[in-house]
Amino acid sequence: MNKTRLEAFSDGVLAIIITIMILEIKVPHGHEFVDLKPLFPKFLSYILSFIYVGIYWNNHHHLIHSLSKSNGKILWANLHFLFWLSLIPVATGWMGEHNFEKAPMTLYGVVLLLCSIAYFILERIIIIAEGRNSVLAKAIGYDVKGMISTILYVFGIVLSFYNEWISGAAYLAVALLWLIPDKRIEKIIAVKD
Repeated sequence: MNKTRLEAFSDGVLAIIITIMILEIKVPHGHEFVDLKPLFPKFLSYILSFIYVGIYWNNHHHLIHSLSKSNGKILWANLHFLFWLSLIPVATGWMGEHNFEKAPMTLYGVVLLLCSIAYFILERIIIIAEGRNSVLAKAIGYDVKGMISTILYVFGIVLSFYNEWISGAAYLAVALLWLIPDKRIEKIIAVKD
């Protein structure tokens, strides 16, 4: 399978994930602005998850762009990554439906952590396939943002048992950390092209 097909499939899955998340937000029954109030937690959880999916879409694009060829291990690692991403709508819906309570915040953090681990695995498998001197290996280097993200996810999961708002702040901090696009891969690909 060439990398274009791999990227197209992944883009389709990510588009479906976003579609499923927005379908969780139902139209209010009333016609007054006050009728929108119950949707606020769902909308906030949707915004955060939309940002996360967007960040992964952006970084996944650069990751796949760095590939020269695809193989079975990369395909399976990519499916593994997409599997964990596909759970984001469930965690998002539960979190928004129950006003960011402790258990939904814990599940949300676990899903985000597992997405992060799956992305890391995909990165490493691509680096192994492409070689230590590959574009991706040079671009990633010592992944400080990735390590900080993992620490914040674990911190958020543990804190979700005590204070769901601090937990949410940890998840938001990771999103803000990655909101500014990671230029490492982009810069090296630009030099290569």
